[in-house]
Amino acid sequence: MKIIDYLKEKFPSLELVPSIYYQWDIGIHFSLGGDIYQFKENDELNLERFQLVYTQASTIFDELFDQDDDLFLVANMYKHKTNEKCIRKLKVYHPFIKCKSNLNRIQVKTYPYPFEGDGAVEYEMQQFSLLCKPGDLRVNKLLKAACNEDFPLKPRFGGYSISYPDVFFVNITKDIIFFVYDDRGCEVIALDAEQIHPLYENHRDWVEEGDKKPI
Repeated sequence: MKIIDYLKEKFPSLELVPSIYYQWDIGIHFSLGGDIYQFKENDELNLERFQLVYTQASTIFDELFDQDDDLFLVANMYKHKTNEKCIRKLKVYHPFIKCKSNLNRIQVKTYPYPFEGDGAVEYEMQQFSLLCKPGDLRVNKLLKAACNEDFPLKPRFGGYSISYPDVFFVNITKDIIFFVYDDRGCEVIALDAEQIHPLYENHRDWVEEGDKKPI
C-alpha cells in the first residue's frame, strides 16, 4: 500500500501538510507547554517547558497508537528544485528506525511546493513514507525532534534546505492522523469521532477555549 492510495480512500480531500486540523471536520488541536514560556528571564531555554511538551506529545501518541497498529511514518521535505548544494541528507528515518533494513522500503513522491510566497515556484516538496508499526520506531525521540524544531535542542531532524521537515504519524488501523508541528502544539484528525473522543475527554484542559466549541 502507498500513502497516496490510503489518503485517497480514507481522507480524499486532505492534503498532508501542516494545518490538517483545519482541513478536516473531525479533529482536535492541542496546545502544548501549558503557561510555561520557552525562555527564562536570563534568556536561557526553559527546559521545564520542553519536558512538559515531550510528556504531553508522548501521552497523546500512546493513547492513539497500539503496538500492533499499522502506520505510515510520513516526512515532508521542502527543498530547492535545482540548488542541490543547499540540500542535506534527510535525517528523519535512519536515526529513529530500530531495524535499518526497513530503510529499503521507504517510498518517495515529489509534489509542488504547498505554500504561497515569493519564489514558491523555485521549491518543491518531497514526501517520504514508510509503512511500519510503532514498535519499529524510536517514537519518543521522533516526537522530541518534532518539538525541537525552532530551538537548538537534540534530537533534531536533518535534510532541510528551506524549512524544517514536517512529520506525520498516519494510523491506518484506526484511521487517525497525528501531527506535532512544533513545541506549541499538535493536531489529531480521525475518520470516526469515537476514535478520538476519549482523548479529548482525558486532555480537554490542553485545548484552547476557542477550539473547544467546534469540537
